[in-house]
Amino acid sequence: MLNYIIRRVLWAIPVLLVISLVTFFLGHAIPGGPFDKEKPVPAEIKANLESYYGLDDPLWKQYTDYLANVLHGDFGPSYSSRSRTVNDIIGEHFPVSAVLGILAVLVAMVVGIPLGMISALKQNTYIDYICMFFALLGVSVPAMTLGPVLVWFFALKLHILPVARWGTWQQAILPAFTLGIGSAALLARLTRASMLQVIREDYIRTARAKGVSEQNVTVHHALKNALIPVVTVIGPLFAALVTGSLIVEQIFAIPGCGKYFVTSVTNRDYPVVLGIMLLYALLIIIANLLVDITYSWIDPRIRYS
Repeated sequence: MLNYIIRRVLWAIPVLLVISLVTFFLGHAIPGGPFDKEKPVPAEIKANLESYYGLDDPLWKQYTDYLANVLHGDFGPSYSSRSRTVNDIIGEHFPVSAVLGILAVLVAMVVGIPLGMISALKQNTYIDYICMFFALLGVSVPAMTLGPVLVWFFALKLHILPVARWGTWQQAILPAFTLGIGSAALLARLTRASMLQVIREDYIRTARAKGVSEQNVTVHHALKNALIPVVTVIGPLFAALVTGSLIVEQIFAIPGCGKYFVTSVTNRDYPVVLGIMLLYALLIIIANLLVDITYSWIDPRIRYS
């Protein structure tokens, strides 16, 4: 297992290198530049700014200089926020998005997996139909609709939760559910499909024939094996939610890094785009590695040599 982890970590280096290369040149291929505004900047000032940030150098030199700085832990300055660096933006706003994303993943798992399991065990009953109705509802209703509805009901009508902002555990409930319910619906449908396949296997019938309690059959035999495809989805889902959701952060006025990723693309703020993309890629690599390690715990037959 240790050798496998070391190989995966070493493979992550060229993966991050390719992602940075593609992101860098695609970003510079977009028409316009970071100093092209609605109100034109004087040519002399624009030339000085490009010289100061090294944007007048050839692209290959800009890229190699960027890599050299990244190796020293410097992701460069932000062209839009002149007084801040990419390190400042990520350091200040990513923890907020990370906490929100982790809470959303927990909501998705706590709601989605039991819902799918109950639906599979009660297949073709009214309980199954009710569970799948809520799963379909969760997939169909976007966060931009669900968020305001939750705010209207729980904050404005019942007055039991705050409307927006970030800082207390009460303020985290509504955005976590808004961001996590859609993923919970996805996990519910996937868990149901996987459980329906597993509970028809021969070893499940054998366990029941031996007199194993239904609870042990469901939890230790059926659910554990049904979780493999679910865990596969949770890995990249975790990385996507942790990096922040622009819509949810905007609705609840959360100071996460989601909006910086979107505005950095429109503003041609290349260092911010690269920094957040590399962060997102690193999270996906780590999440997939943890998923592979979890496989061997769920199914002892899976071995990495």
